[in-house]
Parts: sequence; structure tokens; C-alpha cells
Amino acid sequence: MTLVLRMIAQRLALGLLTLFVVSLLIFGATELLPGDFAEAVLGQAATPETVAAIRRELGLDQPLVLRYVDWLWGAVQFDFGSSLAQRNRAVSDLIATRLGNTLFLALYAAAMAVPLALTLGILAALWRNSLFDRVANSSALSAISFPEFFVAYILIYILAQGGWFPSMARLPAGADLGEKLYRAFLPALTLTLVVTAHMMRMTRAAIINLLASPYIEMARLKGMRPSRVIVHHALPNAIAPIVNVIAINLAYLITGVVVVEVVFVYPGLGQLMVDSVSRRDIPVVQAVALIFAAAYVLLNLTADVISTLSNPRLMHRK
Repeated sequence: MTLVLRMIAQRLALGLLTLFVVSLLIFGATELLPGDFAEAVLGQAATPETVAAIRRELGLDQPLVLRYVDWLWGAVQFDFGSSLAQRNRAVSDLIATRLGNTLFLALYAAAMAVPLALTLGILAALWRNSLFDRVANSSALSAISFPEFFVAYILIYILAQGGWFPSMARLPAGADLGEKLYRAFLPALTLTLVVTAHMMRMTRAAIINLLASPYIEMARLKGMRPSRVIVHHALPNAIAPIVNVIAINLAYLITGVVVVEVVFVYPGLGQLMVDSVSRRDIPVVQAVALIFAAAYVLLNLTADVISTLSNPRLMHRK
């Protein structure tokens, strides 16, 4: 138990260090964006005096290091300041609803993608080199090759133009679960098609890699059915690589939804980030980017811990 706690503590410390480095990159990258917010707001009325007044009011005249320390301290307390474009709105208020929508979309896609990928991967390994295996691999490679926006527009052309689903996934206030599932189906299906291929191919490869093991050969010699050999003997020992690829793809579902949300006008964090970049609302951009980075790091750390616990040999030094 002590080794497990020590391993988790080490992973958490590494994750916090990674987030600190990422926060430096996020803050520095947003500072390098061209243009000036004060000049953009004032437009033709921008005079040196008015620009200086607005920059002083918003704290933009402070040194870069001081502004970074204030921003990081606020982020630790989940206080990202106020929006520059909407001065009376706190950034946390703008993010709260959008974060829930993004998590809903990610969980919706994961609920479809994970069982589908595991099933296809197991069947492809069970019927290796069969017609089903070839078709599944070809479809997976095709799905990986297409960018998200292309898949989204194909689904819009096929399903939205036929009147089956709405092309714009707007979620009205007070909508029930059924209506949310209906309106968010196309963006969720787009994400499902994109991430299923990676998980399916990793599941297939991990299981096939174990089929040559001595204990699998012994199970076959005992007359066990191929399906039982894979499900009860090969699959439990392939958990580590499968969990890793699932966690990476779940992280992508949360952090990689920007393009999909923009195509379907979905009210999530990705859409908010794009809108904030166009309006140079730097605090919102920084907050959303940091949330994406934290989600990615947390899911990868979780996958690392689960894969280590599933294989006791990784807990001990060689």
C-alpha cells in the first residue's frame, strides 16, 4: 500500500510540475498575440491617453511577471479574473455553463466510442485476417485519415440534409436529457468516429500480441473456445495498453472538441475559446487553455496509475 501511495504522490507531483510549465507557455503565448485589446475596443477613438487609461484600469500596464503571478495565484483559487470583452462578467461564470456542455458532449461520445471500440477490437482479434478484420482495419484507417471537420460536414450532408438531426447543436435552456441527446448526436457521432479507430486498433494489437503467450497456448490445448480464451485470459492482461489509449482518446474528447464545436455551433468551451480569440478576450482564452491542459494531464496520470496497478511488475524495480 505504501508503494502505491508513493507512486500516486510522484505522479501527482509530476502532473503539477507539468501544469506549471504549461501555464508559463499559455501565458507567454497569449501575450505574444498581435494587436492590443484597448485599441481594438476603442477603435477610431483610440488616443494614447484613452488607451493608457483603459490599460491602467484593466491592469495591463503592470509588468509581465507580476501579471503572471497574479493570474497563476488566482487560477489556483479557481478565480480567473474578469472578462475583458464583458467587464461585468467573471471568467468563471462564462466557463461554468460551457464546461458542463463540453463534458456532456465528451461523455456522450465516450459512451458510444469505448464499447464500440472494445467490441470491434476483440472481434477483429478473434477473427484475425478474416474479411471482418480487413474491413474493420480499412474503416479505422479511413476514419483516422479524415480530419474532424471533414467527417462533420459529411455527417451534416447525409443526416442533417435529410432532416434526421439538426445541423446546429444549440442546447436551449431547460432542455431535458432526451432533447440534449438528440441535438448533440451529430457532434458526438463525429467525435466517436474519430477516436474509435485508435482504440479499436490498440485493442486488437494488444490482444493479438498476447495470443502467442505460453498460457494462451495452454488454454487452447485444453480445448477452450477462442472467444473464452480472448475474453477471460488475453483481455485482462491487455488492460494496461488499452487503458492508456482510452485515456488519451478521452482527453482528446475534452481538449480536441474545438473544431467540432465550431462546425456544429455547439455551446461548449471550444466555441467560447474561438470567440474569445477573435475578440482578444485574453483572460478567457488563458482560462480555457489551462482547463484543457489540466484535463489532459489528469486523464493521462489516471491512465498511468491504472495501468501500473493492473501490472504488479511495474511496481517493483528490476
